[in-house]
Amino acid sequence: CTACLSRSMMLRCFSRSLVIPKELCFRVRRIGVLSTSFELTDEAIFTDEHQTLRSSLRKLIDQHINPYVDEWEEAKSFPAHRVFKKLGEAGFLGVTKPPEYGGLGLDFSFSAAVAEELGHVRCGAIPMAVGVQADMATPALARFGSDELKRQFLAPSIAGDAVACVGVSEAGAGSDVASIKTTARPSSTGDDLIINGGKMWTTSGAQADWMCLLANTREGDPHRNKSLICVSMDSKGVTVSRKIDKLGMYASDTVEMAFEDVRVPKTHIIGEEGKGFQYQMMQFQEERMCATALTLQPLQRLIEQTIEYTRNRKAFGQSILDNQVVHFTLAEMQAELEALRSLHYRCIGMYVNGKDVTPLASMAKLKAGRLTRVLTDALLQYWGGMGYTSEVEASRQYRDQSLLSIGAGADEVMLSIICKWMSTLPR
Repeated sequence: CTACLSRSMMLRCFSRSLVIPKELCFRVRRIGVLSTSFELTDEAIFTDEHQTLRSSLRKLIDQHINPYVDEWEEAKSFPAHRVFKKLGEAGFLGVTKPPEYGGLGLDFSFSAAVAEELGHVRCGAIPMAVGVQADMATPALARFGSDELKRQFLAPSIAGDAVACVGVSEAGAGSDVASIKTTARPSSTGDDLIINGGKMWTTSGAQADWMCLLANTREGDPHRNKSLICVSMDSKGVTVSRKIDKLGMYASDTVEMAFEDVRVPKTHIIGEEGKGFQYQMMQFQEERMCATALTLQPLQRLIEQTIEYTRNRKAFGQSILDNQVVHFTLAEMQAELEALRSLHYRCIGMYVNGKDVTPLASMAKLKAGRLTRVLTDALLQYWGGMGYTSEVEASRQYRDQSLLSIGAGADEVMLSIICKWMSTLPR
């Protein structure tokens, strides 16, 4: 809105794709409620433009998402089409995507800023599903897909008219992507692909309109025989085998998919046939940076909530917070979180400047996964019996955040990537 955006910034960033309603725009300057002199725009990679985008997203979350989170968590599903349409109308599903397909055409630092602000949602499931839509299913399509594919699948995903999902992991192949078994073989005429196999851990799979599927399109080297394919979920032979009951991320429907003689046009291959593994590895980098970004606000919020709870909770004649072990632990967790934030921002800055950040992105994702487990476990203890209920966000974070050490590449995979960079892997 003109109350927050200068005319030059509007022309440069938002004129073609995003008009922010004035009522959705407000300023949130502080990183958190802690007494601090730091502002988001003090960070080298962020500007007033990033902050304006984040502020608008926060208002949308407060109006259209957070009031319903408890209801959706209980239902173990959220209305993806309704939520994504709100986000798409405001431009948040195509921040880095080309303007000609409805995106904003901004650099990745804006996408990272949006991912971090999604942490304002009071559960992990919905930000995860948005991340799948914006940072997992569509980056390769935006970079390498044909104009026809982009108009059919990318544009409606950016607009929020279509829900996307990703088909990479399988029952017998998770972090070891090269070992997937799903095949997509040419039909007798050569015009179509016939897909057979199955996919696991498919976020939004029960509601999705299309899938970015990784499949073996020929025999040979497992790193050069795969392709990424756009598959409509209403295609004959695509079925949801089962909905998976999970430890956390309740509001996100996660399913197992089956593909039996599913026929799709060969033109639905993204980019070059046989380069799907490489494209997927490229997608993983942005996915891992956004996964790290998604942890920052929830962990900050948990620290602040724990400070408030322990300050007000009395035991043995004093507040819980007055115990040295409690306020020292909180101080240590804050220090660890700031170290992670700095590593993440450094990684984003280098990536925007065209550097290969594979080692740094892996380090940040590794540290994020481990910190989320340590921090949520340590602070849950100070909530006592309340922490063992579903009435406080601390228990929800304890469940939801544990996924980060597994999803988007397990901790052990991140360590292997780092070891390869250090030349310490066994030969």
